[in-house]
Amino acid sequence: MSLDAIKATFQASIDTKKALINDTKRLEELLEVAGVASSTIKAGHKIMLCGNGGSAADSQHIAAELIGRFEKERHSMAAIALTTDTSALTAIGNDYGYDQVFSRQVEGLGQSGDLLIGISTSGNSKNVVKAMEVAQSKGIRTVALVGDKPDGAMQAIADYVLAAPSTNTARIQECHILMMHTLCQLVESESV
Repeated sequence: MSLDAIKATFQASIDTKKALINDTKRLEELLEVAGVASSTIKAGHKIMLCGNGGSAADSQHIAAELIGRFEKERHSMAAIALTTDTSALTAIGNDYGYDQVFSRQVEGLGQSGDLLIGISTSGNSKNVVKAMEVAQSKGIRTVALVGDKPDGAMQAIADYVLAAPSTNTARIQECHILMMHTLCQLVESESV
């Protein structure tokens, strides 16, 4: 590893974020999703999040920002990461299969008026897709937080799509956390 390699990685991250900031359509979609998230909370409903691996960690991170606080003191917001209950995850995985670890939770915990944010860099995580299908059958709006892969299964079924302008997993994840931090900021500013 060299300093040039580190600089190249940093530059790739910067370039991806520049592509995001210069894409008005993507920014308008983020603003729209923030409005939906805010109205979900104001109506007394909850935001559910799910994903695998790094996207599971992002789900937990964003749920914590909403439940706790992001930047301002305000009331707690109803948010839950469907990735945190190891007993539910392992029981559902064992009894029904890993593809249903999130959909069973959405079936049991989700209510019409809630919002589900599914996170997948590929847009094809089967367990997230199934969760979105169950959500939609229950009147729960869905957001696909994905990479720049227009043929992903999640993009085809989600009510809203927030796509990072990259196909590189690390760059996608970096944009995901930036978009979700921005969503938290916008939702929080609406609640104060």
